[in-house]
Amino acid sequence: MQAPAAVSALDEAALALAVAGGDRAAEAELCRRFAGRIRFYGLRHLRDRHAAADLVQQVLMTALERLRAGRLREPQRLASFILGMCRMTVLDIRRGTARRERLLETWGTTEEALEAPEPRLLDGARLAACLERLTERERTLLVLSFVADLPADEAARELALTPGNVRVIRHRALARLRECMGTGES
Repeated sequence: MQAPAAVSALDEAALALAVAGGDRAAEAELCRRFAGRIRFYGLRHLRDRHAAADLVQQVLMTALERLRAGRLREPQRLASFILGMCRMTVLDIRRGTARRERLLETWGTTEEALEAPEPRLLDGARLAACLERLTERERTLLVLSFVADLPADEAARELALTPGNVRVIRHRALARLRECMGTGES
């Protein structure tokens, strides 16, 4: 009779090989077997239940991808493989958190980044005057593109142009319109 550790190592090897062979039931068993352990590791090292839940998902996804690709050299050490992935993933999370904190210290707070820009009011009279400065073809193309919501190929058929020509004319008309309206935005 085999020792319990040897039996569990054989189970791990068989499980890893079944996952590598594309067995969906083995994948479900792997997730069932290791999700609790990964969550516990995440709670212990990340101290946040949401981050621990994210860790479970990330580690299991990575483990399944690697097992499906046959990138596990020692199938009997599946638990060690998953523990190592937990450790490396937690280190990546901590590095990312530290990097974000340094960037926020350097460049500002999240409240500053989340502020919505002031809405700009559209000067209808100015827009009408600027549209009058465009050629008839440019105005027609802008109406077909933005009012009728036609894609370039349909607008091209309507105006007897090529789709590439429609894009060029539209691009130039919008640039002229922006310039006339006094905005240098792209």
